[in-house]
Amino acid sequence: MLKRFLENWYAIQARERQHVLAEMEQVRGLLPLLMRHRNGETWTPEDRVKLMQELRSLAGLSPYLLPVLLPGGILFLPLLAWWLDRRRTQRGIS
Repeated sequence: MLKRFLENWYAIQARERQHVLAEMEQVRGLLPLLMRHRNGETWTPEDRVKLMQELRSLAGLSPYLLPVLLPGGILFLPLLAWWLDRRRTQRGIS
């Protein structure tokens, strides 16, 4: 039973790690885009659309980043992964 629990726990962590990495890959160009305005350049309408898309992608990561920022929050990451997995299972998403 312990072995099964550990295997499930590892699978959940691996899946969530891949999800976070995929989201971080998507927002890779965010910093240069944000710095354009600071450097005196103007954003084009296309830049603004891309900026909003990237910020929405980052907003989806906030449940993952919040426990990391709180004191002792890193200890709750496995609990967060379990809770997110439970929600996915209830909705029938694989």
